[in-house]
Amino acid sequence: MENKSKEMAKLVIQALEDKKAEDIKVIDISEVSVIADYFIIANGNNRSQIQALADNVEESLGKAGYPLKQIEGYQNANWVLLDFHDVIIHIFDKENRLFYDLERIWRDGKLIETESLLQ
Repeated sequence: MENKSKEMAKLVIQALEDKKAEDIKVIDISEVSVIADYFIIANGNNRSQIQALADNVEESLGKAGYPLKQIEGYQNANWVLLDFHDVIIHIFDKENRLFYDLERIWRDGKLIETESLLQ
């Protein structure tokens, strides 16, 4: 896996933590899918926080030179998907995170401890 993906994931975690995201999970999907190297999943408490989380991630990665490929769900903000090619970020409200349960769907991927990425 490229160091670029790891660096992107690190920036995403920091941006999410800066805006008080809850339950941040990083799943290495590089060996089970070609769509990305990492899925990063987190949740916020309300629409405003979820949008702030998405904005902060986009700004942080943009400043580092990683362009956003696509964003979905920003207006409703119950599930915002940010696609940065190698890293895909899912920011949910609590209800939709439980309902869609991406951690279960992508359980063939490898769960990575956020602390190990930040070192």
